Formats: sequence, structure tokens, C-alpha cells
Amino acid sequence: MQKPCRSDRLSLPGAVLATVLLFTAMGAAAADVKLLPPEQAFRFAARALDSGTVEARFAVADGYYLYRDKLRFAVEPQAVVLAAPALPPGKVKEDAFFGRVETFRDQVVVRLALAGGQPGQAVTVRADSQGCADVGVCYPPNTQQVVVTLPATGSPPGPLLDAHPQKKSWFK
Repeated sequence: MQKPCRSDRLSLPGAVLATVLLFTAMGAAAADVKLLPPEQAFRFAARALDSGTVEARFAVADGYYLYRDKLRFAVEPQAVVLAAPALPPGKVKEDAFFGRVETFRDQVVVRLALAGGQPGQAVTVRADSQGCADVGVCYPPNTQQVVVTLPATGSPPGPLLDAHPQKKSWFK
């Protein structure tokens, strides 16, 4: 007799199903809570420090957290090569769906080492992430990107560019 297979972590389809079930279970409770769009809950921004380093950061809204193991970065053009980023340690959390995980709250800053970048070159920095709200609602994976210009040697770092800058409004 064959024993059923058990995994300590959910597969991607299992995680999606669990998220859908969570949304269903949260029904009335979630309806009372105004959730932020993912680009506001997990604001991504980046700046070029020099021709070989980009600083990527997430500003995580109060009541939300990002999964450390769900952060991925990529750059374009292909001539620019991204080294494996060294993520800072996160805070350990026992998650109902993913088990023991590390998470980030408030802010996380990651330095991305580049090879092949040239001063004055525009580089697209793409960040893939996934996070949740403390009320028990998790977001699907999210991709955000920003284009930074690598500064000339000896120049100061470039400005911090928000992937989704807030639009100015004529009315408050």
C-alpha cells in the first residue's frame, strides 16, 4: 500500500488555491478592510549608485509584509549582467500557507551588483515580489520595474525613481 506524498510547502497551484480559498473565507471580513493595490502596499524604487551598482528598495506599507524568498531581480539590456543579490535577513514568521518563512516589513534595501554597465547607459531594473496583508489576504506575485541611468565615474548617485510615482492631483 502506497502512502500519500506530503510536502511541507505548497506547490504553486496549491498556493494559488489556498489564496483563493483565503479570499473566499475572508469574504465579509475582507469586505470591511480597504486593501491597498500591490504597487502601493509594496512600493518599488531604485537608483544607480555608480556604473556597477544599483540600489533597489521596497517601502512596505504598515500592516503588510513581503516574502524574502519571493524577491527576484533582473536587468536589461542583456549586455548588463546582474550578480546574485545578497538579500538582508528577514524576520522569521510562521505562515499559515508557506510554513516557516522570512519576511520584510517597513523597508528593505538591496544592492545589485552589475557587470558590463557603461556610464550614461539606461538600465531597466525589474523586481518580482509577493507579499501579504496582516488581515490574512495574500497578493499574487507582482512585477514592478524602473529605468535608471548609470552615472558617470565620479558623479553622485542618481535619483531614487519610484516604479509608480504618485500622480499630482488638482483636488485634494
